[in-house]
Amino acid sequence: MQDEQMVNDVLDGYEEDLKKAHAHLIGEYQVIRAGRANPHILDKVMVEYYGVMTPLNQMANIQVQEARVLAINVWDQSQLKNVSKAIQMADLGVQPTDDGKIIRLIFPALTEERRREIVKQVKKLSEETKVTMRSARRDCLDMFKQMKKDNMLSEDEYNNLEDDVQKLQDKYIGLCDEECEAKEKEVMEI
Repeated sequence: MQDEQMVNDVLDGYEEDLKKAHAHLIGEYQVIRAGRANPHILDKVMVEYYGVMTPLNQMANIQVQEARVLAINVWDQSQLKNVSKAIQMADLGVQPTDDGKIIRLIFPALTEERRREIVKQVKKLSEETKVTMRSARRDCLDMFKQMKKDNMLSEDEYNNLEDDVQKLQDKYIGLCDEECEAKEKEVMEI
């Protein structure tokens, strides 16, 4: 019974690692610019706010005004310059313009060449996620091999677990492929 609990814990830990890797990929894809304004592009922008590095989305409203325009309404107007500077430092490929009250980011239309570069980046992120998932599979199988070696698992039990691990792997790799295809389609859309 204790052996069964250990097996379940290892499988649960493995699936949790796969979920985290998949969630990380989705988060990375949200930040990638696809030719239209997306507030998530600013998720990683940090602003020095009275000596403390603060995420931009915790000190301003960020709204999509038009298809390619983001409006950033900073709650503390005295921080407009700091926010503008932080956006420039983030190197997002757009220059902030501020009218004294609101900062606007106007995203230029992407060129075909730039779209292809972004697609390469999307594929690279997907492949890195798959490598992470494969590494998690290897670690999980190593634990099961050790359990088999310690006579906690029979050969048949080990083979069944190996199949279960591969099924989980295939499921999450498939999800990553779907995310990658959807993001590629979004980027290449004019």
